[in-house]
Amino acid sequence: MTLDPTLVVVGASLAGAKAAEGARTAGFDGRVVLVGDERELPYERPPLSKAVLRGEAAPETTRVHDDGFYAGHDIELLMGRTVEGLDLHPDKRQVRLDGNETLPFTTAVLATGAEPRRLDIPGADLGGVHYLRDLGDAGRLGDAIRNARRVAVIGAGWIGSEVAASARQMGADVVLVDPAPVPLRRVLGDEMGEVFRRLHADNGVELRLSNGVVQLRGHGVVEQVVLRDGGIEAADVVVIGVGVTPRVELAVEAGLHVDDGIVVDDHLESSVPGVFAAGDVASARHAHYDRRLRVEHWSNALNQGLAAGANAAGGRESYTRLPYFFSDQYDLGMEYVGHGDPGDAVAVRGSLAAREFIAFWHRDGVVTAAMNVNTWDVVEDLKAIVAAGRPLDPDRLADPAVALTELA
Repeated sequence: MTLDPTLVVVGASLAGAKAAEGARTAGFDGRVVLVGDERELPYERPPLSKAVLRGEAAPETTRVHDDGFYAGHDIELLMGRTVEGLDLHPDKRQVRLDGNETLPFTTAVLATGAEPRRLDIPGADLGGVHYLRDLGDAGRLGDAIRNARRVAVIGAGWIGSEVAASARQMGADVVLVDPAPVPLRRVLGDEMGEVFRRLHADNGVELRLSNGVVQLRGHGVVEQVVLRDGGIEAADVVVIGVGVTPRVELAVEAGLHVDDGIVVDDHLESSVPGVFAAGDVASARHAHYDRRLRVEHWSNALNQGLAAGANAAGGRESYTRLPYFFSDQYDLGMEYVGHGDPGDAVAVRGSLAAREFIAFWHRDGVVTAAMNVNTWDVVEDLKAIVAAGRPLDPDRLADPAVALTELA
């Protein structure tokens, strides 16, 4: 018996929900099934480290779609279900679910996301140690911070920096620890990282940079953080934000090509025809940079999900959007477009001291990425400048008298 067209989306994340939407928008009239291991309807994660964590927004406000969207678009939801395996035999493709249930499919999108990297040190399993990935984590961490005497944040990447800012805004004493000399160095480099170092210092965060954590101590619950240099920091709440790893176990078991994520082409199709990937788990070829990129940000999950769903429904859309992300910390808001290397040269127009500027990362004048900080309504121009891919005079990039539209 020939199976009717059936799209199964594994992972009810933002990317997964958008893949289901993308298939329907593209006109797919077969069966669409969205499978997720959380019981929550699909939701967006950026508010978890900000408004939801601080108690300023209800969890329901994070949902990707309103409650009636899925029924209205004939999308079946299997929430709270675990996918235990994928069978990719050409004549019998199926998803193996918990409870010995199978779900046949003709095409699939893997949107399994990523999970926090665990800190492997003594005491990491003590009470009071938190990771932030899902809504439940945000609720528990928010309650803990409100009752904390002192919060230690380990890792000054995006999650760590945003949690540190939120904890300070909630009134907690905060110490931020990271091996790098400035926050966000891996993405932004030293000069731009210094802007965020001063931002946190000016807002009362105690910084222990160029340092690491070797042990957590406590009697059942965490009480102390032992630093690499021998220093000891008191803390009754510890938040670990040392990066994430893509959830590729299903793909590995199924025999897909995996290399820092599920390897997909510019159509987001994996090494097995008809199986696509999107979001944090996808290592996708990007034509503009002529390399594979795995991007762990909201915009990428949203837009790759739509494209993967449309292509799983029969389309052939190349995914060419430039990476984009944003962050809000205290009174600083920023947007970043492109994919720079921390070692790229940087041209700045505006004031770093006032935290109102635009930064351009470039290689021999070719802009690889751009970031606007407390400078608004310019991101479309920045996208055009990055997308142009042609050499520009760094002095003109830094000159506010030169219109961005002229550079683009």
